[in-house]
Amino acid sequence: MELSIVISTYNNANSLVRTIDSVAKQDADRSLWECVVVNNASTDDTKSKVESLIQKYNNINLRLVDEPQQGLSFARNRGIAESKGNFIAFIDDDETINTGFVSAYIDLFLNHGAFAAAGAVKACYDSGRPRWMSKFTELMIANPIDLGDSITTITSNITPAGGNMAFNREIFTLYGGFDTELGRKGRELLGGEENDIFERIRSLGERVYYVPNAVVYHHIGDHKLTKEYFEKLSYGVGVSKFIRADKEGLVHELYRDEKMKRLYTVILAILYTLALQPQKAVWLCKMRKGISKGILEKSQEL
Repeated sequence: MELSIVISTYNNANSLVRTIDSVAKQDADRSLWECVVVNNASTDDTKSKVESLIQKYNNINLRLVDEPQQGLSFARNRGIAESKGNFIAFIDDDETINTGFVSAYIDLFLNHGAFAAAGAVKACYDSGRPRWMSKFTELMIANPIDLGDSITTITSNITPAGGNMAFNREIFTLYGGFDTELGRKGRELLGGEENDIFERIRSLGERVYYVPNAVVYHHIGDHKLTKEYFEKLSYGVGVSKFIRADKEGLVHELYRDEKMKRLYTVILAILYTLALQPQKAVWLCKMRKGISKGILEKSQEL
């Protein structure tokens, strides 16, 4: 077994079906890969739908395992423990993948000596890309990444998307699994677990490769484009930033960085307004306000 695809899921059964349908269309030899779906304490019909898909796609290695402890990092760590592949790729339950996804990652790990990698992410909007969205707000919501058509090293100033990342299994023995204080927990919109693990990997000299032919399509539903969701997501990003900074003893650096980003946000908002794009300015300011609020309120808990 060369590659395991791990999909963590929580109460998103309908979207998960679409994800698994795309996984089943892989062009790679079916004996070389598997797909492990981790049911993270879902209360909808996730289990029955996946069981039906296991019967439907009985020609591929598709399995369902349970992780009762709520949290994306708990689920991903369960996926690592339950999977059998030499390499592990993580995707999310609101995504679909191209037919060459598995082949591209297997080729990278076997022929390029990679230990950590990430692929392209393309944002797909159910009702079209909203006019208020700028490249800055889109980065938080959809985390698109496109670094060209060639395999290359991802520089340290770019954090790969958590919904399209892959590792040699040895990475988790050397550097540990995902930090369970970070990442989604039910409907609590924390994050940062992928930033954390990539920083640990890079801190000891490992390179992270970009794989253009492993493509994920991130489907953005209308519920993720509401003011309420956006504000909650921004706040969760701020909380996650503080948790990571506190662990690393970098709280003062975080405050300084956030102060500079507030200044940049004001400048960008002015430029968007002058360019007759006031909606982009407003939502950009909402994002920075939410992140700053998350940092401040989390700091006050300590």
